[in-house]
Amino acid sequence: MQNILEVLQDTAIDTLKLLPFLFITYLIMEYIEHKTSNKVKQVIQKSGKFGPLLGGIVGIVPQCGFSVSATNLYSARVITLGTLISVYLTTSDEMLPILISEAAPAGLILKILAIKLVVGIIAGFIIDLVINVIGKTKKVEPEEAVGHMCEHDHCDCEHGIFKSALKHTINIFIFITIITFAINTLIHFIGEETIEKAIAGVPVLGILVSSIFGLIPNCAGSVIITELYLSNLISFGSMIAGLLVGSGIGILVLFKSNKNIKENLTITGLLMLVGIIVGLIIDFVI
Repeated sequence: MQNILEVLQDTAIDTLKLLPFLFITYLIMEYIEHKTSNKVKQVIQKSGKFGPLLGGIVGIVPQCGFSVSATNLYSARVITLGTLISVYLTTSDEMLPILISEAAPAGLILKILAIKLVVGIIAGFIIDLVINVIGKTKKVEPEEAVGHMCEHDHCDCEHGIFKSALKHTINIFIFITIITFAINTLIHFIGEETIEKAIAGVPVLGILVSSIFGLIPNCAGSVIITELYLSNLISFGSMIAGLLVGSGIGILVLFKSNKNIKENLTITGLLMLVGIIVGLIIDFVI
């Protein structure tokens, strides 16, 4: 019982100090999204062959719903597959507010964002190039596109940025508390060195686990991955692999709005493949 109380105390100390930083970060992010979302959507619609470049740039901006917008645009064949993949790979979801609230070094945050941006843009252009070469680009009339979800539906943005930021903060704070408690419990009863050795003993394990967590179609994946890295339980490459795969609820909306299930599974597979390859390169080469 004493051990559990110690874990609860450590968890409370670790998480309560994050609250003001989380709220301020989300308030800024909500403001940015309200001011830029429509303009960003118009830019990406007119991007043409430069879609992956612009998709990567706007995807890296901390907006809670652009992966949803990009998904709907792709379902209507307004943007290319490469552009969609670029947006998915660069989308940061909850990573940025967590790193900021945890007072992570600015150099680390910029490094992560730079890797995601470069990987997203390169992967997007390669995918579009391959599709053009093999000639499998399928034209779909606008009326064939089905399903629609407003990019703000999951943000509660229509009630103002303050309420939306507060809702986001509370939801993420609760989830961070649960994850932190679970991690602290493991460290307390098993030991940090034992966990690190177990993961290090199977080098690819951390990358595969992170990639799977990244597919979780909400904030859970990026929260788990970021917290595991900040707790020194997974490598930098493993974290990058998971964060590349994570696209918020974009994948969930894709399966709802795009009728081609085989294509949706291919897109999901491409995301995982890119994440795993980049994670392996970082851990074993760099």
